[in-house]
Amino acid sequence: MELVIGIAFILLGILAFAKPDLALTGLIFVYGIAAVVMGVADIILFIEVERYTGLGPILSLISGVLSVMTGLMLVVYPGTGVLVLTFLFPIWFIAHGISRLVHLGHIRFVAGDGIYYFTLIINIIGLILGVLMIFNPLFTLTTIRYFASAYLILLGIDSVVMAVSRMGKRP
Repeated sequence: MELVIGIAFILLGILAFAKPDLALTGLIFVYGIAAVVMGVADIILFIEVERYTGLGPILSLISGVLSVMTGLMLVVYPGTGVLVLTFLFPIWFIAHGISRLVHLGHIRFVAGDGIYYFTLIINIIGLILGVLMIFNPLFTLTTIRYFASAYLILLGIDSVVMAVSRMGKRP
């Protein structure tokens, strides 16, 4: 699942860079689908960790539910999503970043230091972008495709690396 998400995010990011003239509504629809997929992955992560440890990371569940809700809203109401996106997209960046940062100890233990530092850096960047977008909605509208594109590519790389590392292999 992590590999599929990673490839989808990389392709989505490249598409957003390659076609900046695409209508924002079209991007919102695609981002909505990506948010739903990422939310489902976060919910699955919660279930898997809870199954193995008896205690699931509640932030993964919350992040997953928020991502699914955000994604569904963007898919169903893409026109309204343009305005709402200026607030929901930063919240999604922040929620996902926090969710991944909470798992860093486990990631370091299972996947090693390289992936640990890569994930740490990527998610700190996501948190910073999320905060910048919350405090300056105009920033979100004018730069969303560039920052979001780059971040989606980095998230995709992070997911692919996780999928092919020891973290993605089951015993």
